Amino acid sequence: MRSATIKEILSGEGLLREVTVNGWVRTFRSNRFIALNDGSTINNIQCVVEFENFDESLLKKINTGAALKITGTLVESQGRGQSVEIQVKDIFVHGTADPEEYPIQPKKHSLEFLREKAHLRIRTNTFAAVMRVKSALAFAIHKYFTDNGFYYFHAPIITGSDAEGAGEMFRVTTLDEKNPPLNKEGEVDYEQDFFGKETNLTVSGQLEAEAYAMGLGKVYTFGPTFRAENSNTSRHLAEFWMIEPEMAFFDLDANMDLAEDFIKSVISYVLKNCEEDLEFLEKRLLDEEKTKPQAERSEMALRDKLRFITDNNFKRVTYTEAIEILRNSKPNKKKKFQYPINDWGADLQSEHERFLVEKHFKCPVILFDYPAKIKAFYMRLNDDGKTVRAMDILFPGIGEIVGGSQREERLEVLKQKMAALDIPEEELWWYLDLRKFGTAVHSGFGLGFERLVLFATGMGNIRDVIPFPRTPQNAEF
Repeated sequence: MRSATIKEILSGEGLLREVTVNGWVRTFRSNRFIALNDGSTINNIQCVVEFENFDESLLKKINTGAALKITGTLVESQGRGQSVEIQVKDIFVHGTADPEEYPIQPKKHSLEFLREKAHLRIRTNTFAAVMRVKSALAFAIHKYFTDNGFYYFHAPIITGSDAEGAGEMFRVTTLDEKNPPLNKEGEVDYEQDFFGKETNLTVSGQLEAEAYAMGLGKVYTFGPTFRAENSNTSRHLAEFWMIEPEMAFFDLDANMDLAEDFIKSVISYVLKNCEEDLEFLEKRLLDEEKTKPQAERSEMALRDKLRFITDNNFKRVTYTEAIEILRNSKPNKKKKFQYPINDWGADLQSEHERFLVEKHFKCPVILFDYPAKIKAFYMRLNDDGKTVRAMDILFPGIGEIVGGSQREERLEVLKQKMAALDIPEEELWWYLDLRKFGTAVHSGFGLGFERLVLFATGMGNIRDVIPFPRTPQNAEF
């Protein structure tokens, strides 16, 4: 008999039919009731064992964490908490779990403890729910771009350029770390390295995606990126995934239209297709909020926060307007901002972004036309010479979630910007070629996938929405 998933069994029809299911034991009560879960749903299925029908030595192998194959008859449940249960006819033990050693016991574990058991934490309801939502988001992202005429592009992971200009990159080398070859100047001779030059792990696939957009029209990347920032905050990872669409013939307005429609679409998808997991995560978040001081509690339940995105038009505001709003706000005048806003040109912090979304406009916000000095070299310079065609999308509870811009398509202007930042033309000769041969208006944006998952699941730490987090001093598993 073909085994079925628990999700299939619980959503199917017909009692008194024989079913076979595989899964892991969550609990085994009174040597009679097995709560089995296979990861297909937040729900367990209860399997009822008649003690006298099974050898005692077999039943002793059934503990929390054990993997079982169970065959039996699906019947209406006699107990509370489930509509159906399995009257067990046969049990096969795939693998046991010593209760003295198995760490994921049926009790509340702290998230910090579970990070130390990242290889096993997926067997908890919380992490299984998060990862199912994450999977649904990934599918929704690919579906959206495919339905809208985009082509999926794999950007290189190893690169010789720094798209962000931050310089905080992981080096890739095969040279002897204890005795590297040196050149005449006494510096490491990267010409003898594997790639013949200094290379790093990518911080972004944007520049390469621009090249392919200028031939395919609309492309998107969805792949791993790396930042060597020594940051231990709840919002930073050294390895994470990025979604980066690039579109030829799109100006900033078209870019903002696409970004808003894209985000609404993928969040609508999980609201529709992840109801049980979101309900569980919402309850978990409400329980967690009760332990916080009143001032730190969220004003919206999880699904209300998601609907806040899908049901509202995004307010579009220039950086200059936003600075005036913030400068004249009560928190700024009463010095309640950790980073006071005084002058035009300040780099906005999360507290400022959240004030604009949650307190002032009370809807998602797109800020645009930022000062050139606080944005990357590839963003198109406005006619005022001071601002660039950049845009950031701001969400409640998180601040910036998307960053993008209209790209600088004018060769001479791009050269001037690179020179001002000491970016060598020979390093990005191919990027300049795109402006020499058939240049055109084009735009794009970047969305950190784990940031989106963090928002969609209500989790408080980004290390809990990626299977095996990579952070400073931590590359376990």
